Amino acid sequence: MLRKDYILRMIEMLTEIIAGILGLIKKGEFDKASKAIDYAYHQLLSEDAAFFQNIPCNELTDTLLNEHNYENGHIEVLSELFRAQAELFYAQGKFNESRDYYQKSFTLLNFITENTITFSFDNEMKVNELKSKIEELNKDLHT
Repeated sequence: MLRKDYILRMIEMLTEIIAGILGLIKKGEFDKASKAIDYAYHQLLSEDAAFFQNIPCNELTDTLLNEHNYENGHIEVLSELFRAQAELFYAQGKFNESRDYYQKSFTLLNFITENTITFSFDNEMKVNELKSKIEELNKDLHT
C-alpha cells in the first residue's frame, strides 16, 4: 500500500511538472523547459535523461521491467516525460528527435493500456494522439 501511495503522489507531482514544462515550451523558453525535464527525471525516477535516451525503443519495456524493476506507475511517468521531451524537440524544429521520443512515449503508454486491468479513457486518448503525431511526423520527414 505504501508503494502504491508513493506512485500516486509521483503521478500527481508529474501533472504539475508537465504543465509547467509545456507552459515554458509555449513561451519559447526552451532552455528552462529542458532543465525542468532533466529535473523531473531526477526527482521522479532517480535517473538522468541520458540513461533513458540510450535504451532502444524496442527494448524499452523489457529493460525497465526486468533490469530496473519498474512498475506500471513508473512506466506511465516515463511515458509522460518522453512526451514532454518530444514536445520540446518539436518546438525546436528537431523533428527526428521529436518523433523518436513520441515513439518511446507511445510504446510505454501502449504497454500500460494493454497490460492494465482497469480501462483509462485518458490513456486511450493519449495513445491515439501519440500515434497520430508519429504518423504526421513520419509523413513530414519523408516528403
